[in-house]
Amino acid sequence: MEKITVNAVGEECPIPVVKATKALGAMKEAGILEILVNNDVAVQNLGRMAAGYHFSMRVESRENGISAVVMDVTGPVSPIALETAGDLCGLPSSGSFVVAVDTDVMGRGSEELGKTLMKGFLFAVSQLPSLPKTVLFYNGGAHLTCQGSASLEDIKGLADKGVDIRTCGTCLNFYGLTDKLEVGSVTNMYEIVETLAQAGKVVKP
Repeated sequence: MEKITVNAVGEECPIPVVKATKALGAMKEAGILEILVNNDVAVQNLGRMAAGYHFSMRVESRENGISAVVMDVTGPVSPIALETAGDLCGLPSSGSFVVAVDTDVMGRGSEELGKTLMKGFLFAVSQLPSLPKTVLFYNGGAHLTCQGSASLEDIKGLADKGVDIRTCGTCLNFYGLTDKLEVGSVTNMYEIVETLAQAGKVVKP
């Protein structure tokens, strides 16, 4: 019987779900999938994931506040089932869509937390079974495609997989970032509007 342990300690939603989904895809037979986390939100989302696959699940307490979410995997998961995993954290995982990023933080409140959430969001997007057609960066989002961005690796990964990465040229100029663009191409407002208008779905963090 196969057993896989995934370490997602310190990771925020949706990264534990993304990692668990990738591990499920690697399982070739029935077995045990154990995901280590240290926050209740991750436990809840992984619980919904297990329920969606009709796997039995239990949560075991470990040292230092770590919880082990243990799923009894009944067999290999089909690719179609895997594509539903992104929905558990409110992210689309299939279909043609465009991601529009207009800030380098996600949500309102703590700026520090917002930067962490945005990094997690872009990582999760880069791990979806079906990737976006285009990711647009404008206004404060322009910082994310430039030198010093904590998300450069994930954004470059998207570009390497064929995702069209575009950053607003006016925004780069406004923030003095024109010479610091590290990934993708420069776009303009007409192209941004055209891309959004033609998108099957637009996702905005």
